[in-house]
Amino acid sequence: MSTTVVITGASAGIGRATARRYGRRGANVVLVARGEGGLRAAADEVTALGGRPFVRPADMADPAQAEGVAADAEREFGPIDVWINCAFASVFAPFDEITADEYRRVTEVTYLGFVNGTRAALARMLPRDRGTIVQVGSALGERSIPLQSAYCGAKHAVNGFSSSLRTELLHRGSRVHLTIAQMPAVNTPQFDWVRSRLGWHPMPVPPIYQPEVAARGVVYAADHPHRKQYYIGGSTAATIWANRLFPALLDRYLARTGYDAQQTDRVPPTGDDNLFTPADRAPADDHGAHGAFDDEAHAHSWQEALLRHPGTTALGAGAATLAAVAGVRRLTRSAA
Repeated sequence: MSTTVVITGASAGIGRATARRYGRRGANVVLVARGEGGLRAAADEVTALGGRPFVRPADMADPAQAEGVAADAEREFGPIDVWINCAFASVFAPFDEITADEYRRVTEVTYLGFVNGTRAALARMLPRDRGTIVQVGSALGERSIPLQSAYCGAKHAVNGFSSSLRTELLHRGSRVHLTIAQMPAVNTPQFDWVRSRLGWHPMPVPPIYQPEVAARGVVYAADHPHRKQYYIGGSTAATIWANRLFPALLDRYLARTGYDAQQTDRVPPTGDDNLFTPADRAPADDHGAHGAFDDEAHAHSWQEALLRHPGTTALGAGAATLAAVAGVRRLTRSAA
C-alpha cells in the first residue's frame, strides 16, 4: 500500500526535492504551495518518477486553508501517513527596516503555517493513533544571525512549539510521532525571490548544500521519527554546538561578519518577491529546486551520510563536536 505524504512548500527548494524522493518511492504525494507554476512542474516530476501527485494550492498561514488541504488529501488518497511542514517566507533587512506587516507575514507563514499544518494533521492522526509529522527547521532556529530577525524568530518558535507538543504526545502515550530536521544553508530559489533591502544579491551563509542533501535528511527523519531532532549537514551540528558552548563569542563574530556573509557582489534581484504573492503565479513560472549557487553548493554531506547509518551515530556526534571546537578557535581569532 502506498504511503500518503503531504508536503507544504512543495513548489521549490527543499520541499520540491523531497517530493521527488517520495515520487521515486511510488508514494501518494500531496503538493502544497501558493504558486501554480512550481506545483504543476512538481506534479509532473512525481508522476515521471513513479508516484501519484495531488496538487493542492493553499496558503498555510490561513488555518482554514490548512484544514482544507488535509481534508482534500484524505478524500483523494485516504489516511495521511506523513505530514511535512516546509513552507516559509522571509525578509532580508535590519530589524528597523522591516515593517510591521512584513514581520507579521513572515511569522504567519514560517511559524503559524507549521502550527496550522500540524493541527490539521493531528486532527486526523490522533484518532487513528498513528502518523508522523516532520518540521523542516533550521540551524537559525537555535543560532540567530543578523538581517533575518523575522525568520530566526519564527524558527525559534517552531522549536519551542514542537518541543511542547512532543511532551504532550508522550504524556498521552500516543503513537503519533513528531520530529524536526534542522537544516544548514541550502541552495534554493528563495534568494532570487525573497524580499530584500540589502544592497547586493542575498545568499546563504556558506557552507551551502544542495536541496537533495536536505531532502535525504527530511525523508530519513520521517522514516525514523523517534528522535527529537536531526541535524542535517556538518555546519548545522557545528553551529548549534558552538552556540551552546560559546554564544557570546558567536554574537561578536556574527556582528562583524554576518552582513557580508549574506550578500554576493552581484546586483540584487529585480523581479517580484514572494512575501505576499507567489513568485510562480503563471504555469510557466517554475523555479525548480535549485537556486543560483550551484557552483558553490555541496551535493553531499559527511554528517548527513553518517546520520543514515546508525552504527556511526556516535562517530558523527564526536566529529560534530570537534568541528564546533575548531570553529570556535577560528572565531576566537576573528573576533579578537
